[in-house]
Formats: sequence, C-alpha cells, structure tokens
Amino acid sequence: MTQHSVDLRTTGQFPALLLDYLDQKPGLEEFYSVYPTLQNAREAILNKEGFDPEKRKTLVDVLTKQYLGLPYLPDFSILLEENTFTVTTGHQLNIFTGPLYIIYKIVTTINLAKALKEAYPEYNFVPVYWMASEDHDFEEIASFHLFGQTHKWTGEHQGAVGRLNPRDLESILKQLPDKPLLFAKAYLENETLANAVRCYMHELFGQYGLISIDADHADLKRHFLPVIYEELTGSVSEKLVTTTTTKLNSLGYHTPLHAREINLFYLDDNLRERITKEGETYRVLNTDIAFSEKEILELANNHPEYFSPNVILRPLYEEIILPNLAYIGGPSEVPYWMQLKGVFDHFQVPFPMLMPRNFALYLSGHQCKKAQKLKINFKDLFLDEIALRKRFVEKNTDHILSLEDQKITFNQVFEEILAKAVAIDQTMLGAVKAEQTRLFNSLKHLEKRIAKAEERNYESEIDQLLGLKNKLFPNGIAQERYDNLLNFYINDPAFIQKLFSAFDPLDFRYNVLLEE
Repeated sequence: MTQHSVDLRTTGQFPALLLDYLDQKPGLEEFYSVYPTLQNAREAILNKEGFDPEKRKTLVDVLTKQYLGLPYLPDFSILLEENTFTVTTGHQLNIFTGPLYIIYKIVTTINLAKALKEAYPEYNFVPVYWMASEDHDFEEIASFHLFGQTHKWTGEHQGAVGRLNPRDLESILKQLPDKPLLFAKAYLENETLANAVRCYMHELFGQYGLISIDADHADLKRHFLPVIYEELTGSVSEKLVTTTTTKLNSLGYHTPLHAREINLFYLDDNLRERITKEGETYRVLNTDIAFSEKEILELANNHPEYFSPNVILRPLYEEIILPNLAYIGGPSEVPYWMQLKGVFDHFQVPFPMLMPRNFALYLSGHQCKKAQKLKINFKDLFLDEIALRKRFVEKNTDHILSLEDQKITFNQVFEEILAKAVAIDQTMLGAVKAEQTRLFNSLKHLEKRIAKAEERNYESEIDQLLGLKNKLFPNGIAQERYDNLLNFYINDPAFIQKLFSAFDPLDFRYNVLLEE
C-alpha cells in the first residue's frame, strides 16, 4: 500500500474549531490542556502521575471479570503499576463494527501507544477502546453498508444497547457473503452486545494490546459518585459548559453540545431515561419513577450503577476511572471535548491530550489504475461534482476557456462610454450602468457555454471520473463514514495490518491509501 496526504482544510469536511485547534490558533489555549505531540506527552504524563491506586485495582478487577472466558488474555496487572498509562478512543457499539472510521480510531490509538512507548520506554502505554455500552440510541448502531447493500437490525429495542441480546443478528449473518466466523462467534455465543463487541475486538486487536472496557459497572461508577452527587444537587456542569460554549460562540465557532440542568440518565433493564428536577422532586422522564433529594442520593450511594452520564459527563467519567493520557476522537468529538474543559477544571481532573483519529480514503488496485489514467490530483476527489468537472476540463483542455481578459477589456470600454455619456447628460449614468450589467452577464453566460461545450468533448472521461468519485464517496458520504470493514477485509485479511503500517497517529492530514 502506498499513500498520499491531503491537508484537512482542502477537503472541506472538517469544522473550523478542529482545524484552528490543530493549527494552534491563538485564543484557543484555554479550551485544551496539552497539545498532542510526542514531546508534549511528557507534560501529560506528569499531569496524570499519582493516579489513585484504588482506581487501578478496581479497573483491573472489572476487566478481569469482563474478559473471563476469552483466550489469550491481556496482562491486566500492568495497569496496577504507577508508570502505566492508557490512551483511549471510544465509540458506539455499531453492528459488525459499523463504518470504517471506527477501525481507523482503534488503529490510531494502538499506534499512539506504540509511539509513546518508543519515546518514553520507562513507561507503559495501554490502548483502550471505551465501549459506549450505556448509549440508548438503537437506530444509530443498527445498520451497516456492505457491497452496496444496507443491512439493518430490526425490532423494538429499548435501554442501554450494551445490554441487548445480539443473537437476533443471526438473520443478518445468513445474508452475508462468506459468512464471517469472527462475527458469528461473537454474536451467537454471547448474551449481551457489549460482550459480543469485546469478543470480536479482542479477536481483531487483542494481539496489539487493545483492551475494551464496558464502564456500565457498579464498582467503576462508585468512583464517579462525587460527580453524581454534585450534578444532582448543584447542576454544576450546565453552568460550566454554557460559559465555555458562550466563549467559543463569541469566537465564531459552532459548538455541538448543549448541556442540561442534570446531565445524568436513570439506567435499568430496558430503560435509560433522563433525570429531571421539578421543584424539590426528581423525576425519570417517560416513567412514574420519582424521588426526593434524600432518596435519590441514597439510591446513588447504594446503587451507583443506576446513574448513567450523558455526553457532557461521559468524558469526565472516563478520565476519572482511567489513568489516561490522550483521547483520540473524530472531527466532531474533538470540538465537543473542548466545550468540557471547564468541567474538568472544576472537578480537578487532568484534561487529556486531545487529538483527532487518522482519516483515510482507500483506493483498490482497479481504482488506482483508473485514477492514474485520468491523471487525478487526489485532493480534487474531495470537490463536489460541479467543481470536479470544471477542474478536470481546465486541467486537460488545450483551449483557454476563461474570458477574463475580455471582461477586463469590456469594463474598460464601458468606463470610456460612461465618461462620454455623463459628460453630456448626468441622468444617463443609470442607463449606461444597467446596460453594462446586462451585457456583462451575457458575457459570463457565454463563458459558461464555452466551458460546457468543451466539457462535452470530455464526456467519456468525466463519466469515468464521476463513477470513481461516487464509489469513493457513496451517496455523497466519505467512504470512511459509509463503507464497512468487511468491504475490504473479506478480500484482504491483511487490510488492518496495512493500516497499522500506513497511519502515523500524529500526522493530522487526510491519508489517500493506494492498493499496490
């Protein structure tokens, strides 16, 4: 596999806040802690030194239980050592791994742990996949695209998706080409989706040291109790996030998160609903469940597992229970983490190095030959269809299609006409200007017709170009956000290994990967 790199700004696919953060634009420093470089990682390590040994013990105990029955277990005991730290990515439990970029997140995370170990051999770095097992948005995880077909997990499903029984997915497995044993084993031999995801992630990435954690656990939640108490009684995170959001908005940035008065859900079997407060009474939305303040705090103390952080508090929960140095996120995750810096500061929890995952566009051997034949500049593939047509014709024509020189001459002529007209009668100004505008628009129309005429001369090549574009951006969506791992893995079992070789976790550019 060979590769090319494209600057993120030229793709038109990324929010301004992410791009300005990566460019270290002045004025954004208060919204993050340590800018992600190997050299700066030393500061992140110092920030996380002295991580609570009791939390390390809880973490190891929980992981040991969760991995029970899986082969070739990781050595969790390394997490007990004070010189061991984690680097983490997280995502929903999309069926069959979901879009390709989820794999990219994990490869980036593993590669970062390896790079940190090479730079700081006196420390240990463990890559972690945080399974969003408590998320309840079933629709977001329930489908994937493979070889032009969409497969969907149907039925009514409520509550935390990690607790769902994945055996319903057998019907999808029967539809797949070369029935993938990796997923058949995971989905048909486990009683929860969280356990199934851990099973196949361990099969795919366990050999590289990846640990998958399901934080839907009472022992882990107990370390989160101080935040739960304060959130229930003081609505602290809403105020902090609103302050940060206002600052970012004043700088011209769109912010993806909106904090609520209480950023916790009530979590039980088949139920994950928001906790709200009405007067002195706490209620669970869409249920008859209600508590006084004393009752809900008592419940939290006895059963912290009933309280699930939403997107505002989930990053804080992660950083409280993990000795974590870096979080690897997508193009929307990095901006929303930046909205949470004030929450971390309030609870005196170190804010991790925040970095985007690797981004990639993959071209098969056949697609590479087509791109080579059409002499494509790979950054042009990110253009919309109209701009791509125009760029292709401009690069390949032997003719000058622009009438820019003629427009300049035209304006000069009309300026002379205007001077003569107003010298005779000032009231002719409007009429001459109107005629100038009408004729100038006709000139622009002619320019477009000339370009269209030349475009017809390249109709065959343009059809091939747009066909390639539509394959790489199905339904107008970037390949990595649409296609599934199996699109590539079935025909090339070495695909993931090739990603490890191609990706540099600290190179914040878009990778164009070419199959040799």
